[in-house]
Amino acid sequence: MGAVFDEISRGESVTSKLKKVDPSSQTHKNPSLRAGSSVPSGPVRSDSQSSARSGGRSPNIPGTKPKPESMRTRKPPKKELEGNKWLIENYDGNPPEGMLEIEAHISHSILISRCSKTTIRVLGKANAISLDNCTACSLVIDSLVSAVDVIKSPRFEMQVLGTLPTVMLDQVDGAQLYLGKGSLRTEIFTSKCTGVNVNLPGKGEEEDYVERALPEQIKSFIRDGVVVSEIVEHAG
Repeated sequence: MGAVFDEISRGESVTSKLKKVDPSSQTHKNPSLRAGSSVPSGPVRSDSQSSARSGGRSPNIPGTKPKPESMRTRKPPKKELEGNKWLIENYDGNPPEGMLEIEAHISHSILISRCSKTTIRVLGKANAISLDNCTACSLVIDSLVSAVDVIKSPRFEMQVLGTLPTVMLDQVDGAQLYLGKGSLRTEIFTSKCTGVNVNLPGKGEEEDYVERALPEQIKSFIRDGVVVSEIVEHAG
């Protein structure tokens, strides 16, 4: 510290060796230099410094999450036949004339999406039906060649008047399936579903449907080196 005070006590001799700045380069005497100058907000880091601070990993930039289905702007209802595919979209409730009817042929597939509280009546024998992201929708069909595929559509109801080989339910919370006497051989596949009931016709014409619940709980265990799965039954 003593050496520092010795230098200060020397007075003008300390600054005698400093180089003087030309007046043309002094910003306080030249407004044009002040207008064109920019002061960096912080030290500039090189790519290697940034990489070293992050451990060699690129910073994660958060992506834009899609809006929930309930917050999206609803588009106008659509019912069109494009080639051999029926497109049913954006219906909220039934049309003024009642349930939504489709005249189907054996080569037609039907795609129903983003509908709510709508009843769709399929007349004739179609090829296949897919129902995606619908809420509280009902489907009444005559017969199908292949399958009805239902995805992410809670509170779904369906009545089959003729024959139906297959029903596939994926992430469906609450479903009522009414099968006719011609569809008692229907195969039903479920994945991540809850509250699915199958209603079977009574023995007589005047008898009501008999409701049967599909299992939701599966017990798995190892037996002789093989994984065995069984339905959990609740007694009482």
